[in-house]
Amino acid sequence: MRRAYPLLRARNGHLHWWPGRTRIEVIVGAILTQNTAWTQVEKAIAALRAKRLLSVRGLRRASLPRLEGAIRPSGYFRQKSRKLKAFVALLDREYGGSLARMGRAPTDALRARLLATWGIGPETADSILLYAFARPAFVVDAYTHRIASRHQWAPERIGYAELQRLFVAALPRDAALYNDYHAQLVWVGKHFCGPRPRCEGCPLGVLLEG
Repeated sequence: MRRAYPLLRARNGHLHWWPGRTRIEVIVGAILTQNTAWTQVEKAIAALRAKRLLSVRGLRRASLPRLEGAIRPSGYFRQKSRKLKAFVALLDREYGGSLARMGRAPTDALRARLLATWGIGPETADSILLYAFARPAFVVDAYTHRIASRHQWAPERIGYAELQRLFVAALPRDAALYNDYHAQLVWVGKHFCGPRPRCEGCPLGVLLEG
């Protein structure tokens, strides 16, 4: 795990992920990207922006049918519209509707609040913590699982929390590092480590030698 990141950084430089102009855009993207490709999320975010719904106020005031229509490209749009509403309800109830106030909450307490919110699981919660609030929460996704298993960093059926702990134990506790490392793993997963691996040319191939 420690050797992989320098290899990826040397290949790609800094990947500057997560794409988002504001905190709420990052949070919306983290919710909408569940079970869908980012290209579809981009379409949904563009529609929300065009309809002036890409703000806490816009999400709060929008009816469910209006939200559903805007985010339809992201798939599961009825569920995801309710998830967006659930996040705004949390923000209003616990933090006075203020993302700045939410951002001042202790990390563990904020993560617990997010996980207690309908529709927000560990990956989404950690994405919000890391990318919207710059907290050192290592995000584990399907790409992370696949790469860790194939490189024998972890068993194939390891759970989210267990794999996250392995990365946290192996790396300095640094939000910027976690941010770029996760982005690098996503890049490897998309270009080389898909369901059928394509190891030729992969910058992590050297780790499999010997």
